Amino acid sequence: MTLRYIALLIAGLSVLTCKTWAVVDVSMEDWVDVSLKGHAEIPCIYTLKEPAKMIVWFTKLPGRDQSRRRIYYYDGQKKFIEEGSEYVGRITVTHSHEPQNARGSAILIIDNVQLSDQREFICTVHNVSTDIGEGHTRLQIFNSPSLPVIEGMHTGVSVTVEEPSKVAHCKVDDGYPTPNITWYKGRFPLQQSEDVKIMELVTTKPNGLFTVHSELYIKVDKTDEDALFYCEVKYFVPGEVRMKESKKINITVHYPTTEVTLSVNPHDRLIKEGDTVEIRCVGNGKPQPIFSFTHNGDELSSDEEMLLLENVNRSNSGTYVCQSFDLETGTSVEDSVDITVHYLDHIVVTPEKTVLDQEGDLTLTCNALSSLPTQTAWYKHDVELMEGHVLELNNASYDTAGMYMCKVTVPSLPGLQELKSVQISVRGKPKITVEIAVNKADRSVNLTCHAEGYPSPTITWSLSDQLTGQPVPVPEVEDQKTDTGVLSMISVRDTSKLTVYCSAANEFGTANVAHKIEASARVKTTQATSTKGGGSGVIIAVMIIFLLLIAILGSILYFLYKKGKLPCGRSGKQDFMKEKASKDDIVMEMKSGKSEEVVLLQGVNGDKTSPTE
Repeated sequence: MTLRYIALLIAGLSVLTCKTWAVVDVSMEDWVDVSLKGHAEIPCIYTLKEPAKMIVWFTKLPGRDQSRRRIYYYDGQKKFIEEGSEYVGRITVTHSHEPQNARGSAILIIDNVQLSDQREFICTVHNVSTDIGEGHTRLQIFNSPSLPVIEGMHTGVSVTVEEPSKVAHCKVDDGYPTPNITWYKGRFPLQQSEDVKIMELVTTKPNGLFTVHSELYIKVDKTDEDALFYCEVKYFVPGEVRMKESKKINITVHYPTTEVTLSVNPHDRLIKEGDTVEIRCVGNGKPQPIFSFTHNGDELSSDEEMLLLENVNRSNSGTYVCQSFDLETGTSVEDSVDITVHYLDHIVVTPEKTVLDQEGDLTLTCNALSSLPTQTAWYKHDVELMEGHVLELNNASYDTAGMYMCKVTVPSLPGLQELKSVQISVRGKPKITVEIAVNKADRSVNLTCHAEGYPSPTITWSLSDQLTGQPVPVPEVEDQKTDTGVLSMISVRDTSKLTVYCSAANEFGTANVAHKIEASARVKTTQATSTKGGGSGVIIAVMIIFLLLIAILGSILYFLYKKGKLPCGRSGKQDFMKEKASKDDIVMEMKSGKSEEVVLLQGVNGDKTSPTE
């Protein structure tokens, strides 16, 4: 501002020198730039030896009238602001005078500048001789606009349209004076041409500021979908030109489909029966055209560009064709893909159910039809026995009986497998296996009797009291079938001495097993027999022989006693032997064939028994 004053003073002195006949000369700037709501200073420099008698400031009204209106005057002593003026409270004037230089100044200061202040201001200087000097300055107002707002078209623009189409709109608010909008594609500005049209509309808001609307029309091609478009606004501020850019946008370009591509999901593995398959059709145009699907020539229903096949089977194999139809151009293109649904049929095992004689032989075969190479393995109790289609069973026994499983897999397609079980039974009389478990918590004994054999044996239980020999009711029995026979279970209390009998029978014979349960839950196996038809007669015969042996032993002891071969000790020793005999039991086991009997004998106490007895 100081430099500006100096320039005005120099100009005033020059005029004074060149125009010596002018008594009062006033110098002012042509215009002063200021921002809206800012602070403006308009200097008035005059040349005069004595102080000015009067200084008056006027404004020139806008419009056609162009008449002057006084806003301020100074009479050399007092300052007056015109009452009723719009500048009351907003203007001040500073005065100075340098007699030695014959110059003075009056600076008009305007606060809170409004758009209405953009007008011409006139400064008049009067000397004592009533001479008048006058200067004019125009106040120019500026306001920076908002950021430009860009918006692309929500509907796409087709490359097939011959005339330029509207692709974007740019708006700038609150600028003064009117901002300028320039459109860019990438880094290059767009100019009006045959393929580019720019339509602009400027409106004035009630506050006097300008809003600029600009619309961009271009003839698009396919490459424009990757281009970035934006608008730039240029505007004036005091002393310079500035610019602002909008955000960058893509425009939606529509172009016809010239090629379609089919893709299959899953794409990373073979397809097997039961899978869900997605066949998707994609065109290279935008938007996607209408698609239709056919399978081996038959039309299929689909969800737009995707065909969903659920729980596929081998009949879904074949050629699938996707055909597109573009409504805008009426063109059609297609693509095809071949799909193979792999399968593995149910297993066929021969023979399906077999019964073997003991020491017999059997050959099992396992086969399943598949679209891919297979692998076969045989299992028993989840343990692999061998790999291959054929299983040889030789010299069959009860251990041979059970459930066998054939498993067929497809190595190249995990998850595609089939299982088939076959029951192998071995004919023969029952074979009993017993398991005993003692539960100390509730003083119970759990007995399990497993009878192997075919036909499946029938198991019966019986209980008797060891002391009285009387039968005891059988508790609840739980039976279940097994691969090789029958499993039967009971639970008894150990509060008394019991003998428990398990008997298993089929058409080939009977097997028996007996257990003694002591009151302290000690269990003794006391008898196990296995007979073929008429087994009860054998048991009776064994018991008779056992009793005869006891009678013979008693006779021999009595005979030796009478002959004096058995010496007797003194009474003191007799008492010792009594005590010993009362504490120990003599257990004798006698076996006959596969049967055994346990007999408990008490020691014989007599008055003449010696320690050696």
